[in-house]
Amino acid sequence: MSRGPKVVSLDLSEQEQGEIQRLLRRHGTGQALVSRLRIILACAEPGATNLGVAKALGVTRQTVALWRARFAAHRLEGLVDAPRSGAPRSIDDEAVERLVALTLEEAPANATHWSTCTMARRTGMSQSAVSRIWRAFGLRPHQADTFKLSADPAFVEKVRDVVGLYLAPPDRALVLCVDKKP
Repeated sequence: MSRGPKVVSLDLSEQEQGEIQRLLRRHGTGQALVSRLRIILACAEPGATNLGVAKALGVTRQTVALWRARFAAHRLEGLVDAPRSGAPRSIDDEAVERLVALTLEEAPANATHWSTCTMARRTGMSQSAVSRIWRAFGLRPHQADTFKLSADPAFVEKVRDVVGLYLAPPDRALVLCVDKKP
């Protein structure tokens, strides 16, 4: 008599098997996903038990059971990490837009450029929040050699669109960048 929940058998289609092999060969696949894919391949073998797969791959039986069940319920999409809850955003889009506009359009009093400290005091945000926003938008007001203020009134919207493409690219998208020489 076996202990624990009944083992779900996994039958991989040729398409799923091919996709798993492709992801395993790809250099950019994350380590966590590779581990999950190896668990699924091992579980698909005839007679594979959670304990046997766990020993073979050096993981716990509970880990094998978790990913076997997720794959059985959601197939390949079940192997991707679910979004984490976390705290809600405390800085809204309007505040980010004001900070970017202020960085680009104004200079601080008695200074040549903004620092995270002076911008934080001016906007009421923390220094780390200012730093994260500047990093996300690629702003570096402290580097006078490379930083140029844009006179484009729609600059913030354009930067948000471009940054959005990098942070959350649409499926099967191709992004081309064309820049004119000075």
